[in-house]
Amino acid sequence: MEIKIQSIHFDATEKLQAFIEKKTAKLEKSYEEIQKVEVQLKVVKPSTALNKETSLTVSVPGTTLFVEKTCDTFEEGIDQCVDSMKVQLTKFKEKQRKI
Repeated sequence: MEIKIQSIHFDATEKLQAFIEKKTAKLEKSYEEIQKVEVQLKVVKPSTALNKETSLTVSVPGTTLFVEKTCDTFEEGIDQCVDSMKVQLTKFKEKQRKI
């Protein structure tokens, strides 16, 4: 599984990148055949609350799943994105079984 992190309008710290890699690696427990995970971090209009936009794009055989969250911190955004993605991956896996 390849993990790609893009930080737009700022530089992500080593600590943040390590956190993202640790969290996204857990997605493989929900679905083993993940090919690529792309994480986009974006600061929207700095100096306001809820200005951290986090999006997660997961490529699996046959489709691409996408989640986007806006939070106060990127860590919180990653947590929420990963939780939502787990739900999507589980549903996708169920659909695959029925075929």
